[in-house]
Amino acid sequence: MTDDWRKDRIGSALRGENPAVLRRLAAGFAVIGDVQFLPGYSVLLVDDPAVQRLSELPKSKRLAFLSDMDKLGGAVERACRRLDPAFRRINLEILGNADPFLHAHVWPRFDWEPADLVSRPVWLYPRERWDDKQHAFGPQHDAVREAIGEELDHLAS
Repeated sequence: MTDDWRKDRIGSALRGENPAVLRRLAAGFAVIGDVQFLPGYSVLLVDDPAVQRLSELPKSKRLAFLSDMDKLGGAVERACRRLDPAFRRINLEILGNADPFLHAHVWPRFDWEPADLVSRPVWLYPRERWDDKQHAFGPQHDAVREAIGEELDHLAS
């Protein structure tokens, strides 16, 4: 499979062609992050590629998106706590500075992170960490991907 889905993440998710999709949620898609230097990093994508801001959604859909963000955050927290005893917490962020569609980041944080970064925003990690192929999502992350999916299923029931 090519990486063409990355050019249209939401459209490819709607068509069932985005391999990063963990689960379809009420107002979007839970996806595993492209980089996994913090294993379990996930993103919530809105299900309408035209929506750029949370404020563009009708109130009911806005609340559904925020509820999905909470659900994904809870699933990442539960999965990461189960898989790594050094799990600390999750960080939830809606930034919207780079990608032109509404999305929310769910970052797990761990005690083993470098001391100068563990209590700071993840965006301060060196660029090399983001670009290093060893941290690119791949089969080596199947366990965390499956754990997050299981937790999403559990939270849905």
